[in-house]
Amino acid sequence: MRSATVLASVLLLASRAWASEDLSAGDTAWMLASTALVMLMGPGLALFYGGMVRRKNVLATLMHTFVILCVVSVVWVLWGYTLAFGPDRWGLIGSLRWLGLKGVGQGPSGYAPTVPHLVFMAFQGMFAVITPALVTGAFAERMRFSAVVLFAALWATVVYSPVAHWLWGGGWLSNLGALDFAGGTVVHINSAVAALMAALVVGRRRGFPKEPMPPHNLPMTVLGAGLLWFGWFGFNAGSALASGGLATLAFVNTNTAAASAALGWALAERLQRGKPTALGLVSGAVAGLVAITPAAGFVSPLASVPIGAVAGLLCYLAVGLKHRLGYDDSLDVLGIHGVGGLWGALATGLFARLTLNPAGADGLLMGNPSLLLRQALASGAVVLYSALATWAVLKAVGLVVGLRVSEEHEVVGLDLSQHGESGYHF
Repeated sequence: MRSATVLASVLLLASRAWASEDLSAGDTAWMLASTALVMLMGPGLALFYGGMVRRKNVLATLMHTFVILCVVSVVWVLWGYTLAFGPDRWGLIGSLRWLGLKGVGQGPSGYAPTVPHLVFMAFQGMFAVITPALVTGAFAERMRFSAVVLFAALWATVVYSPVAHWLWGGGWLSNLGALDFAGGTVVHINSAVAALMAALVVGRRRGFPKEPMPPHNLPMTVLGAGLLWFGWFGFNAGSALASGGLATLAFVNTNTAAASAALGWALAERLQRGKPTALGLVSGAVAGLVAITPAAGFVSPLASVPIGAVAGLLCYLAVGLKHRLGYDDSLDVLGIHGVGGLWGALATGLFARLTLNPAGADGLLMGNPSLLLRQALASGAVVLYSALATWAVLKAVGLVVGLRVSEEHEVVGLDLSQHGESGYHF
């Protein structure tokens, strides 16, 4: 009996060694660091958004991002990951084979063969967290906290996981040949369309657009933008799923496009308004980060300059249309993430080069117009699905807990009415 136990132990150790023989310590370290960087984007986003709302709503805005980090992290482990990356079913959704992370362990996966499956799962989980957190910018200053919690759980399940599967989990858009290196379509277009639906369903803030609602703490917003830029290196370069040349390309493209877009936005402000602003400069940087995200591992550093510059100009113009069109997207999710993400997806179809990444394709400027068409189709499909599914989620949340705070609570502010706290005591 003892010899049998010893033999079983030896065989177990041998199987673990065999399963781990292709793992790379360097790749694993890089992916763990990238996962942490993407997680840091959550607090960065909280500060970025928190500085732009009125003082009476700062804590509630910060809490939106933090509670989504908690809710979606649990949802992802229980069922979100298997729906997004489990074995394909009909090109639409992952199977439940990995429900509760059953079978997801320390050995490699088919997605990232040089790092443990758990690392890949955790990295993708941070994307699942940041995407609904982006949506909160559209309904800032007026949604119930309980509604935010329920919305995050349902939206991550019904909207995010299927779209992630379509492009990254072996679904129909990836089979079609659409490219999304790090989330221009899955994260930014998806969240921006959801944000627009939320702004329309929840309705305008009391007093919008007649009453001025300026940011209460721009230094906080600038700090948040800096943390977002920093975390975005993990977002984009980490999407190479290994350390090496491709991660380096994505890293350089990320920085270059952000800088180019910030300058483009500032120049547009200078020409139209006479002065560049701090809010404009950091908003431009975020627009460039959004735009380069789908293209980061498929285009050259030289191409990242026009991708960023055009993003800065387009997003600046898009944000200016909000008051003319009359919708109250409080923190300009559609104008920055929607327009920037759509431009980035199409720019991938223009500038992509197969010589830079064998997993990609040549774009229009390399003689392949079909990639641009596939990028447009993928963007359109996500816009349509996200709009319809988000509308359904919002209606369900409204029926269960109600979406909007009362007029009295909105006037008092969400910090006091929802949480019994104040952000500042003078």
